[in-house]
Amino acid sequence: MNAAQVIRSARTQAGLTLRELAVRAGTSHSAIAAYESGSKSPSASTVDRIVAAAGFALDRELRPRMRGDRRLGRGAELAAVLELAAEFPARHSSKLMFPVFGR
Repeated sequence: MNAAQVIRSARTQAGLTLRELAVRAGTSHSAIAAYESGSKSPSASTVDRIVAAAGFALDRELRPRMRGDRRLGRGAELAAVLELAAEFPARHSSKLMFPVFGR
């Protein structure tokens, strides 16, 4: 997605007009229109400010790709998986509540 699409999407999803978004973002409606049409390229901080004014946040992170042209080595891939798993801690009882099969 490019900046024009991001700004237009944020504005339409927020249900705002060009003028409403411009007032919230502290800019002119003609600047918003130019950004949305792609005739003017905003800086990254301007896109962030406009998107925030619409009530959204740009939260994408750059992470190494797990698949693709540049594959991670096995150790680096394992480290990435373990790092991701740490973000989802287990929430279970330390005591087994069900019988063990085969006994």
